[in-house]
Amino acid sequence: MVSAEHPNGERGTPESFPSVRTMISTKGAESGGDQPCFRLEPLNTHLPDKAGDSQLLFRDPSKVTDNGVQDIEDRILRITGYYGYYPGYSSHRREEGSDSHADTPGSEASEEGTSYQTCVNAVLKVLGGLLLVLCVSFSWVGTTQLVQLTFKSFSCPFFVSWFSTNWNILLFPLYYGGHVVTTRDKQTSIQRFRECSRLFGEDGMTLKLFLKRTAPFSILWTLTNYLYLLALRKLTATDVSALYCCHKAFVFLLSWIVLKDRFMGVRIVAAIMAITGIVMMAYADGFHGDSIIGVALAVGSASTSALYKVLFKMFLGSANLGEVAHFLSTMGIFNLIFISFIPLILYFTKVEHWGSLSSLPWGYLCGLAGLWLVFNILVNLGVVLTYPILISIGTLLSVPGNAVVDVLKHEVIFSVVHLAATCIICLGFLLLLLPEEWDSVTLRFLATFADKKSEEHSEELTDSSIHTHSRSRANGAVSIPMA
Repeated sequence: MVSAEHPNGERGTPESFPSVRTMISTKGAESGGDQPCFRLEPLNTHLPDKAGDSQLLFRDPSKVTDNGVQDIEDRILRITGYYGYYPGYSSHRREEGSDSHADTPGSEASEEGTSYQTCVNAVLKVLGGLLLVLCVSFSWVGTTQLVQLTFKSFSCPFFVSWFSTNWNILLFPLYYGGHVVTTRDKQTSIQRFRECSRLFGEDGMTLKLFLKRTAPFSILWTLTNYLYLLALRKLTATDVSALYCCHKAFVFLLSWIVLKDRFMGVRIVAAIMAITGIVMMAYADGFHGDSIIGVALAVGSASTSALYKVLFKMFLGSANLGEVAHFLSTMGIFNLIFISFIPLILYFTKVEHWGSLSSLPWGYLCGLAGLWLVFNILVNLGVVLTYPILISIGTLLSVPGNAVVDVLKHEVIFSVVHLAATCIICLGFLLLLLPEEWDSVTLRFLATFADKKSEEHSEELTDSSIHTHSRSRANGAVSIPMA
């Protein structure tokens, strides 16, 4: 074996050097004859990624193509100092590319499966949202119509409101039952109740907090329901439900003034439309006594409802499902304990005289309270589970639902002013449902749509010009540019 000397004085075999390139040359004048001369040229073999693969230092000549394409690529990458380069890099990249192309059918299948699952989830979500909208609309239409049926034999609106509010006590037991069925949590009802009491503060619910937090909301809740029921004695169900939709505009105005929410011009327009619809609704019947009183009562119900929602957002903020159920059940307890004296006062003063308990229409009352409970569950708990916009759309759809029932069952004939006022209020309600970034989103969509149309138009012009040019050349025509 031929040995050579290392540059730093050590001896070893040629294989121990980083690389050795042997070149044989003839030196006529210096050696005086044709003698072989060995010249050692070091070759940079720094391998950042493949430090241990010494077999890659020497390329297999059989892998180099006839025209030397791979050899040229390797030289260029070595000269430019490409990060991670090692001889044969280009060939390895080609092999990896072929392997990735080989795996393409499987990846496409997985992508198709993922997209299919996404589409199924989206369809189920849309169907669930539509079902929720219909349930909210039907429950509110049924509640409103059943109230009017109850008033034909039992015209005691405050007793009806008090009796229906007491059913809110059932909300937390219903929530706890669903929680136990759907989860594996072994908490008792008392433990769960205390955990949900954190809505009132870190220390839970005390008697002071119970009175301080629950009393104002319970009073607003009672006023909203009582004024709504009083308005139903003066106006049709369609008019009252349409006027109640103005609460969305009042919520925006109060949030803008009190909570310093973002100012939106479109919502100011919607609020103006709601006020215009209210005035037109009062004008439709000639501003006589029952019409003015009914409109005022319906607007008062919408105002107290808006104040309730704004105060809830201010003092309690966002709440989860259990906390909402806990809060509504607490209001039901407060209503049963502290507001029960009002129906008794109205009874003894004969403002609301209902006779004996056996003469009460318990069927209507229980059905009304049950539908109102379902509506409260869908509105207050559905906002936590789904999108709030779906609840709002369900409330809005109660207006045409009540109109259909009034026309078919009660044979109500609406004037043109009534219909115009109802349409204006509903349109303003829809404008209030627009998100805060609706203007920028709309502008981006229009810009994208315009760019796409311009690209399609340019492609059509290009295709038509090519077709015209080919046809003119086929016919022997020559186009001469005009000066």
